[in-house]
Order: sequence, then C-alpha cells, then structure tokens
Amino acid sequence: MLAQQTLHKETISIGRYADLYLAELTNNILPFWLRYSKDEKHGGYFTCLDREGKVYDTDKFMWLQGRQVWTFSSMYSTVEPRPEWLAMALHGAEFMEKFGRDAQGNWYFSLTQDGRPLVQPYNIFSDCFATMGFAALDRAHPQDRYKKIATDTFENILKRRHNWKGVYNKNVAGTRPLKNFSLPMILCNLALELEPVIGSQRVDALIPEVIHEVMEVFYQPDRGLILENVYEDGSFCDSFEGRLLNPGHAIEAMWFIMDLAVRLQDNSLIHRAKDIMLRMLETGWDQEYGGIFYFLDCQGDPTQQLEWDQKLWWVHVESLVALAKAYKLTRDPLCESWFEKIHDYTWRHFKDPQCGEWFGYLNRRGEVLLPLKGGKWKGCFHIPRSLYQVSKTLSSI
Repeated sequence: MLAQQTLHKETISIGRYADLYLAELTNNILPFWLRYSKDEKHGGYFTCLDREGKVYDTDKFMWLQGRQVWTFSSMYSTVEPRPEWLAMALHGAEFMEKFGRDAQGNWYFSLTQDGRPLVQPYNIFSDCFATMGFAALDRAHPQDRYKKIATDTFENILKRRHNWKGVYNKNVAGTRPLKNFSLPMILCNLALELEPVIGSQRVDALIPEVIHEVMEVFYQPDRGLILENVYEDGSFCDSFEGRLLNPGHAIEAMWFIMDLAVRLQDNSLIHRAKDIMLRMLETGWDQEYGGIFYFLDCQGDPTQQLEWDQKLWWVHVESLVALAKAYKLTRDPLCESWFEKIHDYTWRHFKDPQCGEWFGYLNRRGEVLLPLKGGKWKGCFHIPRSLYQVSKTLSSI
C-alpha cells in the first residue's frame, strides 16, 4: 500500500510538470516568436529581439534561421498541426532556400535583411541546422526539394567534418592538432533527426562512430569529465583549450546518447550516460549562487573565457531534458532531485513574467545581464525544444 501511495504521489508531481512545460511552450514561447520575428517584407526571421520583442538588428544568421524552421516544423508534426506553425516554417525555409548557400552548397553564417551574403560559410553549424530544419519541414510538409536540401547538406557535413573550417581555419596546421566536441555531439542528435530522409541504414552506420567519439574520445575516465578539446587520439592537452569544460554541452550530449541507447536497446549505455551527466552537473553547479557555470577549467585554473561564470538559458533547459530522460529510463532519485533543483532555478530566473519569452543571459548571481529575448546566438530553438522534450518525456512515465 505504501509503495502504491508513493507511486501515486510521484505520478501527480510528474504530471504537473508535463502540463506546465507544454502550456509554456504553446501559450508563451511560440506565440512570442510568431508575433515578433517574422520579416514580412524580405522573408525569413528576425532573431535580434529586445525584451518586448522589438527588432534591434536586422541581420539574419543562417544557423538560427534553420533552427526556427526546425522548431515550427517539429511542433506542427509532434504537438499539434496548427496552420500558423506550418506557415511560419515555410516562410523561413523559402528565404533560406533562396539566399542561404554559396555556389558549393555551403550555408553562409549571416546575411543582410534582404538576403545578401554578409559572413562567409566558416561555421558548419549553419549547415547542421539547415539540414535539421529542412528534414523536419519535409516531415511536416513533404516535398522532394526539401529532402534534397537536407540530404545534400548532410553529405556536405560528412565530407567537411574532419576539417570543417577549411580555408577559414585560423590555426596553423600541425602545431597543436586539437579536435572539438561540438560537431560529434551534434551528429548524435542529427543522425536520428535525419533518419526519415537518409534512411535507417545510414543511421545504423553512423551511430557507432558518433558514440565512440563522445564516450571514448572526449570523455576522460580519469577525470570523469567530457572535455571540449582533445588531441586527435583523445589524449589530454594541457592548454587553455585542452582544459576547457563546457558543462552544458556535455549534459546536452548525454540526452542525445540516451536517445541513441534507447534505439540500440543498450541499458548499460543509458546508465553510463546518466552517470556522466550527473558528474558534469556536480562539477558545473555554482555552490554559492546556484545555477550552472558556462565554462570551467578541468584543473581549476582560470579560463580564457571572460564570460565563464555567466548562467545561460540553453545550459539549464538542456539539463532539464537530460534529467527528465535519465529519470524516466533509470528512476535514479538523484535525477529527480536534480530536476527539482534546476527547474526551480530556471523558472525563477530565466522566465520573464512581464513581457513573455525567457531571458538568455544572467550574471553569476542570477541577475539579468542582457534583457534581450533573441540575438546572434539566442533564437527560437533551445527553449521550445526543451519544453517539448520535458513535457513529452514526463507525460510518458
């Protein structure tokens, strides 16, 4: 009887969070971007929005355009087929399709408001989120040309992945040959996102490689931590770059790994990802002021990033996704207690009860550092995706 009462109490709590997250997504976040970000004159989206939604810069960043296409396409397919969501996705995709790529098919980093190239395609993450966006749009509104854009871009990512900056790499080749965690991390998620357009066989071939990169190359078992940069063989580099920790990146990657582990029915990999996530949370948590640090040095030395102690929106919401998934899959009580702690911090500090949407940047004390709702780096992606993922995960328990 006691066990049944405990389970009933837990189910009530979980259900409360699931409904809360879904309501925030549909009643606050998506309406904000629908209302303020659509460029009716030139197409695409404005992402530089101040606290009240006013546009303060009109440049268009391709990775954020692709992310917003993905968001509205995915919400249309998974939450509710609202016509205004599909129309918003098509609006951004049309601008991207018309202006977003160079002659070689690489996606520019940024364009002017009317679509003229502004910054060269030095950043492969423009490509990553373009392929995600068009794959999601093809699911919501199937078109052969959307499939082709997604698959062509994905093949280009795979060709570039070992030297993705190419001619735009400012480092001298061979002196300190480091590899960065960001692309292997994203490929863990990208593989599953693109499965409907690239096929299960391609995904099956890619999964072992990306899991190995994340869990064997960048994860350092002697420290129990995932590093942002390592030598090609996964060994440690005692430098600013080699000592760098980005707790949010590592934690986000662990929910990608858990999704892959579920697909593989690999329970040991689920538990390993959960344990690494908890270790990164313990390392990244600010014991004095609360919240998760943006950057740290794995040896406790000063970082070269002056913004190391800021508290960022995406770090916290992605942690909530990872904890929700880990709790569902393992029922580890530590995941539940961490979820409660980070939920309380995130909803108390990032949500803007006056003007809608959420703040992105806090100082170490948890005070709003920049009142913007969008910019060059913050767009319509992490918050809606995380709200959806948490709601879906917790409602399925």
